[in-house]
Amino acid sequence: MSTTTTSRLLDAATIDRFRRDGFVVVAGLVDQDDLDRYGAAVTAGVHARTAAGLRPYAERSTYQQSFLQCMNLWEDCPDVRPLTFHPRLGQAAAELLGVDAIRLWHDQALYKEPGGRGTDAHQDHPYWPIKETASVTAWIPFEGSRRGGGAMAYLPGTHLVGLRRFVNIFVGDPEDILTLPEVTGIEPVYVEVPKGSVAFHHGLTVHLAEPNTLDRPRAVHTIIYFPDGSTRGYPHPHFAVDRGDIAVGQPIDSDTTPIVWPRPPGDLPAVPTAPITMPAGFANPGAIPDSP
Repeated sequence: MSTTTTSRLLDAATIDRFRRDGFVVVAGLVDQDDLDRYGAAVTAGVHARTAAGLRPYAERSTYQQSFLQCMNLWEDCPDVRPLTFHPRLGQAAAELLGVDAIRLWHDQALYKEPGGRGTDAHQDHPYWPIKETASVTAWIPFEGSRRGGGAMAYLPGTHLVGLRRFVNIFVGDPEDILTLPEVTGIEPVYVEVPKGSVAFHHGLTVHLAEPNTLDRPRAVHTIIYFPDGSTRGYPHPHFAVDRGDIAVGQPIDSDTTPIVWPRPPGDLPAVPTAPITMPAGFANPGAIPDSP
């Protein structure tokens, strides 16, 4: 099965905007009732991960003050799994990248609490040891997102400027990527995402998020996709390749990074057999004084 033999979800204008700007908002991919059900499941998973030992906000690192981050919820939250492997989300990601099959890198909840600080500007892809630079993230705000509530901002076209910069937003004062010559003069575009819509951004698109000044969390689930056939380009560790013993130069293909689309209807992958070793602070970021 390929994107050429399956009825398309996205029109040409949407795909063109994504490829030009490096981000796009798509409405109607997930039914509203399903979205409410998935939102409750992700929230329950976040609460389960963070219930024990959540540190007071003032005692967390600046990164941990940005959001509660819970990775790979699909593995221990069965009710989240159908969202992470939702066929319409996966097909949309494949169409945006122009590929026939898409794999999961990982999913993660990013809950920016009331009073949560902004997220520093960065690119996603440099954090991952994937040689090829095609990747895309689906950003799903269960109640929508709006200005003042942790809305995302993207720098249009920055996925095309040749920048692949690791910015250490985890500890200390991160480099201000917005001052680099490749992106100087490109104004961030703040995007409000209505409830029921999904924002997609390319892994090389520079993006940031504003603080959450509202009285409710910005409840977001994200799913990171990469094209089937991509390879491990670097030896630095990451659970998405280390659990499957993927060597540098090999295709990234294991039960840790299963095919999302295309899959037979109703077919969900089994939980990986290899145990996960998560960097300190990611599964329960408020409980650890320092992130890596």
